[in-house]
This record gives sequence, C-alpha cells and structure tokens, in this order.
Amino acid sequence: MRRRFQKGTLIIRGKVPTRYGMYREDVLQSDGTFKRMQRCVVLGPVSSLSERAARRRFQPYLDHVNSSANLPPRSGLTLEGFVEEWRTSVAVMKKSSTARAAESHLRAHILPKLGSLRLAEINTKSVQSFVAYLATGRSRKTVENVLLTLSSILRTARAWQYACGNFLLADITMPSEGVKKEQRSFTDEEVGKILKVAREPYGTIYAITSDLGLRIGETLALRISDVDFSRKIIRIRQSVDAATRTVQGVKSKASSADLPLSPGTESRLRKHLRNHDGTTDLLFVNRNNRPFSANKLREKNLHPLLEKLGIPRGGFHSMRHGATSALFADGASPAVVQKQMRHSDPRITLGVYGHVVGNQQRDAVEVRSARIEKFAGN
Repeated sequence: MRRRFQKGTLIIRGKVPTRYGMYREDVLQSDGTFKRMQRCVVLGPVSSLSERAARRRFQPYLDHVNSSANLPPRSGLTLEGFVEEWRTSVAVMKKSSTARAAESHLRAHILPKLGSLRLAEINTKSVQSFVAYLATGRSRKTVENVLLTLSSILRTARAWQYACGNFLLADITMPSEGVKKEQRSFTDEEVGKILKVAREPYGTIYAITSDLGLRIGETLALRISDVDFSRKIIRIRQSVDAATRTVQGVKSKASSADLPLSPGTESRLRKHLRNHDGTTDLLFVNRNNRPFSANKLREKNLHPLLEKLGIPRGGFHSMRHGATSALFADGASPAVVQKQMRHSDPRITLGVYGHVVGNQQRDAVEVRSARIEKFAGN
C-alpha cells in the first residue's frame, strides 16, 4: 500500500456547529496486512475555536500518522526469514557465549515452533501456547531464557520498522517454580584440602578463583598487568570464552572491577610469577602458550583431584558459590557481597545466596530464643 503525506481535512458538522479533523491511517491487521481506515477527531465548537486554532489542535494527529509514512511495507516476513537478517547483522555483534545461547534457543525451540509464523502473528496468544510447549520437561529458568531471546529478536524487528506483533512478558503465565536444587558450594575446608595437594599452576588458579569468587573465565584471562602488588588489588577486565578460548570482555559492566588481594593469594602469585617466562602477558597459559580450557581443566584436573580427596564433585562455579556463602556466613552485608561478586542486580545476590545463615542472623535468633525461654521459665 502506497504511503502518503497527509494534510487532513477540517469540517464542521452537528446541530451545535463543531469542528472536526478527518484523516486516514494505515492499521495493521491480524494477518500482517495494512488496512486504510478513516479517522475523525473532535476539535471543538466553532463558537470558541477559530479555524487557525483548530488547525493547531489537529496537527499532532497528522504528525503522528505522517511519522509512519516511511515505514517499509514489508508485512509478510516470517520469523525464520527475519532471523536470517538478525543473524548477519545483530548476532555477529554479540559476545560469542551470548550468540551461542541465542542460536541454541533458536535451533532447538523457537524456529521449530514459531519460525513459519509471520512476525505480525507472534502475539500474546501464540507465545502463551509456545510457553505451554516449553514447560513440558523444562525448568522455568530455561523457559524464561528462551523467551528473552525471542523478545530481543522481536524488539529488533520493531526497531527496524517491520510490521510486527507484540507481547509482554508480564502478560504471559509462566510455569510454576519447581523444587530448587541446592547450589553446590565448596566449604573453606574443602578448598584448603584442594590447595594443599594441587600442582602448580593449578593451585594458584584454584586459590584466586576461590579467594576472590571469580568466574573461571575471568581467572584464566588475568594478565600480569592486572596484578597491582603496591595497591594490593587485582583488576578484573576480561574473560576467556569457554568454547573458543578467545579473550573477550567480561560478562557485564558490573563485572569489571578492582578486587582486594589477600596476603595468601599475593604470596602464591609472587611465587608463580617467579616461574613465569614472560613470553605472554597472561598469568596462566598452557604448554602451547594459549589460555587454559576451563572444560579440560575441570575434567582432567579438578574432578580427578576431588575424587582422590573424597570431596563431592563440583565445578569452578562451586568455588564462586563457596566464596559468596562464606562472606554471608561471616556477617558481610548484601551490599558488600554484591560488590565482591560483581552482580549487576542485588536480587541475584539475595536470590541465589539468601539461604545462607550469617553469624548476625544466627545471633539474633539465638538471643530472641533465649529471651522467650526465660519468660517461659525454662
């Protein structure tokens, strides 16, 4: 349908002469096509509204409809067709880990179920049916992640001015929460046992990850220049991608931070640097001068070590969980824990680690319990 610039028409009608503004607007239909509709808006009585004043009052309506005059008339594009454009223009700009997750959602769930639908047909009803399909055998978190990918793609489609349906996550009925599995957290005793027998440089890698609560990719991407012994800090600025072993930016803006360097970790780092050959700025590299693979490090070194020590299996993120749990248990405030863990949202800190009972909380409960027992005469 040909779009056109409109000046509109002013008319007078009614027993009490009233000025009206008339114009036409192209309205998106449920089948993805546009239908031209005539609109009529009341501007005011002739007795108190001159033609010039009526024109000024009418102008915002015309500005709105004319602002859409240059929208591309492509309205029959399917989601699968748009995803091809999105892949070449948007996905390639994202972090490799983010792009891989999105591609997994597209390949396994989104395209098989929604790919043949036109963009305009993806609305609250169709997405709700999609959620009902996803909820079978999948966790609520998985469903949420898939929907976020779909929502991000549709947001791009709207920004590119495609005729596109719409849905709000708030309008979608999500599957109920299942029983949450307790996060595996290495205790301080378990970490101590690991560090006691771990060979170098693995012992130093495990010490930094556990002590500072780093993500393993952040530990493996540390540079010599990131360690400041004079200020006793370690700068977290980059991360190693688990799949490609390429060095990239950290997970979020909040993840980039300076963290305190403890005396124990400082001692290990100084000893490690004495054996560093200086051919690369990375603190930890394998025999080929490449960053370590986190997956191989876990499977070939950490897990066999845990089995040898009789420690229940856990991964590198269990070290991060252990650091967070220990901070809470030692009475650190949520704000301090969030800053150390570099969570972008405090709800992440409290939502994941809110089960940890700190000393202050325990003391408060014990004091109140003692008071009640005193009044009870026990």
